[in-house]
Amino acid sequence: MDFGMPALIENRNLEETVSLCRELGLQFIELNMNFPLYQLDQLENTAYFLQLARENHIYFTIHLSEDLNVCDFNPEVAGAYRRTVIRALEAAEKMRAPLLNMHMKHGIFVTLPDRKVWLFEKYKERYLEAVREFRALVDEAAEGTGVQVCIENTDGYQDFEKEAIEFYLQSGQFALTWDIGHSHVCDNIDEAFLMTHKERLRHFHIHDAYGHKNHQTLGTGEIDLKQRIGIAQECGCRCVVETKTIEALRRSVVWLKTAEYMDSEKKDTI
Repeated sequence: MDFGMPALIENRNLEETVSLCRELGLQFIELNMNFPLYQLDQLENTAYFLQLARENHIYFTIHLSEDLNVCDFNPEVAGAYRRTVIRALEAAEKMRAPLLNMHMKHGIFVTLPDRKVWLFEKYKERYLEAVREFRALVDEAAEGTGVQVCIENTDGYQDFEKEAIEFYLQSGQFALTWDIGHSHVCDNIDEAFLMTHKERLRHFHIHDAYGHKNHQTLGTGEIDLKQRIGIAQECGCRCVVETKTIEALRRSVVWLKTAEYMDSEKKDTI
């Protein structure tokens, strides 16, 4: 089980991020495509990323933009997002990044007097057709590369999203990310669904949380971290220590080194 860190807003460039990763003894960095530093034109300079990875004995994963909506009803918009994913997959293969992390998009809803109507639910067949088209593109692009697209939980999957994920998981190119902080702040609404597909967990985002505040330093909140990280260990998942500040990351790594659930051999590698 490898531990990594996210791209942090406090770091001015990739070199600072790599230096911090090495200092903390972490194994990988999750590059975030929400940041201008990690757009496709940068990521496609794969020789540079490979060089940094080899020189520093680390590797990279990629977090796709949270705006990504491959099922947008506007085909031009959906097409741009799909092309972004395919190019990111190609870059990931070249830089030997094992996965892309992806959020599902709820899409737009209409508020009626008595309920909220999600347009993806209302026009579900059109939505699912877009899901089928996207999976076919990923299957073709990712086959034989070793790169997977891991779908992350956020604030509770809608029923139409669960149906889409079930379809994605019929392909070996897709897997699951469990963000344990996101789970906590929405009362673990996605846990049963995730545990139903436990064998498809490949990636974790770990941070503590209390109430409705997540991305907290490990050991400072309400999450049963021993239980959650124990599942990650059992499933052989990578774990991104997804705090938002350098100081919180430093303190979280200290917590990991002293946590009782970890054996001494693993502590020595962090």
